Amino acid sequence: MTPAELRAFCLGFNAAVEEFPFTPETSVFKVLGKMFALTALDADPLKVNLKCEPELAVRLREEHEAITAGWHMNKRHWNTVTVGRLPDALVRELIEDSYDLVVAGLPRAERLRLDRP
Repeated sequence: MTPAELRAFCLGFNAAVEEFPFTPETSVFKVLGKMFALTALDADPLKVNLKCEPELAVRLREEHEAITAGWHMNKRHWNTVTVGRLPDALVRELIEDSYDLVVAGLPRAERLRLDRP
């Protein structure tokens, strides 16, 4: 997955936006003001921080060398994923899971507006 593909995939979700609250190089992808992905798209290797259920986060770290505890994030809820060292399908699944977790924490009315109850 290229940086452009990662960016396009993140922006493909309902109400997803890209912001730069930290530095001009750090893309933060949000849904209704809540972050679901954080990455430096020009970094080599390309890495992305993604939200994850705590039990799954630990299991993924044990199963994949390319998945580590979230860098500069709450290690219980965030993983750092090295994109080029995992199958694209798995990366897409992890991004979608992150988005869904964030949406699940939104008020019901907002979830229904996003068509993801």
